[in-house]
Amino acid sequence: MECWPDGYAISCKLPLADGTPYPHQGEFYFADRQVNQNTGAIQLAALFANPGNVLRPGQYGKVRAVIRVQRNALLIPQAAVNEQQGSYVVDVVGNDGKVAVRTVQVGDRTGTMWVIQDGLKAGERVIVEGQENLKPGTPVQTKAFKADVQAQ
Repeated sequence: MECWPDGYAISCKLPLADGTPYPHQGEFYFADRQVNQNTGAIQLAALFANPGNVLRPGQYGKVRAVIRVQRNALLIPQAAVNEQQGSYVVDVVGNDGKVAVRTVQVGDRTGTMWVIQDGLKAGERVIVEGQENLKPGTPVQTKAFKADVQAQ
């Protein structure tokens, strides 16, 4: 079940077992506050129209809920972000072609990407592979990184 904010209401989409989307959009109904100690899951419920009785009582589905939409977010591959002593750093290639280490503030992860809240600007080049051999001021030659972006 995918839930998307639509104004104040959250509308939900439900993929069926064969992967096809259920043709009727649902509406978020209920969220339990109790976390299951064994699975870490929280029970959520949505209401769907059910002409033809395709859906049966007691069925479950995997939930993907959008809790926030952040427009124009700066996303970089998770592989570009390194944790060092409790802070996060990214190797950036400057206009002079040399490496600089930049401390960044990370946000949510989405797919294989990480939202960067602060410390980078759009258009700056980050190093995704080979960071372990770099030092600040090292000249590098870069090539484009092809990410499999599934973020929305």
